Amino acid sequence: MNNQPLDVLAFGAHADDVEIGMAGTIAKLTSEGMRVGICDLTDADLSSNGNVALRKEEGLLAAEILRVSSRTSLSFPDRGLFLKEEYINQITGVIRASKPKIVFAPYYEDRHPDHGNCARLVEEAVFSAGIRKYKTAGNEAPHRVEKVYFYMINGFHKPDFTIDITTYMDKKLSALRAYKSQFEQTDQSFETPLINGYIETVEARERMFGKLVGVSYAEGFITKVPILLKRDLIGD
Repeated sequence: MNNQPLDVLAFGAHADDVEIGMAGTIAKLTSEGMRVGICDLTDADLSSNGNVALRKEEGLLAAEILRVSSRTSLSFPDRGLFLKEEYINQITGVIRASKPKIVFAPYYEDRHPDHGNCARLVEEAVFSAGIRKYKTAGNEAPHRVEKVYFYMINGFHKPDFTIDITTYMDKKLSALRAYKSQFEQTDQSFETPLINGYIETVEARERMFGKLVGVSYAEGFITKVPILLKRDLIGD
């Protein structure tokens, strides 16, 4: 991993999780010169179409579209994301090595257990990353993350805040379409919730979030702590 610190590090249980939840925000941040990294916890080879090699190829293509600084996979077992110390330790090492200011993870209320478990693992790791006496295999120095936010994958939840992605919705859609094995029906595909209109459903959700805040498209996020506004409540 590049030694230059990241501004944002987004974790997903599987390749495409981050894109479903916040690809527009990532495109916006990278266009503004911020360094954004993605870390997939698994290679997602059990409950989806395609295979490990193809999904990694698709993930790298999506990362290129979004202009992220790095994309890595910890290759934890798909459908095996349990609260284990060895997993927490490895995620902690990634956080310490990349030194992000902000960490994103899937919203913990989700129909897929891996998404909720990913959130819990990341929360544990964020906490451990700042503890001086907590040791990782790579012996990285402690690092305190400033903020942890949660993006939505499945479902429509009331967000605590939204980010206008109107200008970057096309980038989000392009990043999602990079995952042809997941969102396109082929003769070799088996039926999953991602086939037959899933991208359109995500687009409709972001349109609805946008309508709520007066823009064309927005992505919604959850936070466990209040947000401090660093500008006037009323103004430009």
